[in-house]
Amino acid sequence: MSRSTAHRETGRRLALHAVLLVLALGLAALLLLPRLNQSSGPAEGSTEVRFVREMIQHHAQAVDLSTRIRERGKNPAVRTLALDIMLSQQEQIGQMHGWLTLWNRPWGGAGMTTEHALGMGMGMATPQQVASLDTLPPAQAEVTFLQLMTRHHQGALMMAEPALGAGVRPEVQALARQIEASQSAEIRSMTEMLKERGAEPLPAPQMDMTHH
Repeated sequence: MSRSTAHRETGRRLALHAVLLVLALGLAALLLLPRLNQSSGPAEGSTEVRFVREMIQHHAQAVDLSTRIRERGKNPAVRTLALDIMLSQQEQIGQMHGWLTLWNRPWGGAGMTTEHALGMGMGMATPQQVASLDTLPPAQAEVTFLQLMTRHHQGALMMAEPALGAGVRPEVQALARQIEASQSAEIRSMTEMLKERGAEPLPAPQMDMTHH
């Protein structure tokens, strides 16, 4: 083989290696892109971030209400319901905190104060209503809990609606569907429990989007 031919062969091999290297780097970039997108996450103020932050705060009150009636309630069915709500919503709070971390969004960013939630009609209980569970007689506290939690769940269903829209991240949509299914079933159970006690649910909350 002549020297010029050897140079051409070497050049072809180097060119081939360069092409393969570019292809490999391109493939690696394509494989890493979803992870990079996930770590950067949705933008501040997006449907996902707003839903997660507000639902964390909403869930926190449900856990608080359930903890109080677990400590003072006497009826096994009510106490079991309260435990189910505590465990499921604490798990979801952890999941949503994890998402905010993966998305590089602070946990304590713009969210929903109790006053803001009350103004929007999200079914949140007032501080006085929450505190009443500690002072009412146990049977009356159970009725109050069922009324407050039914209304609270109705608010959660309204909060979940935007997260079910087109373009929302699939994991957030899945959680919104889970909330919708589980809390709708619990509303039916609590409505029946109230009926057994001769009580009625509170009026359903009405969302006021002018506060959002």
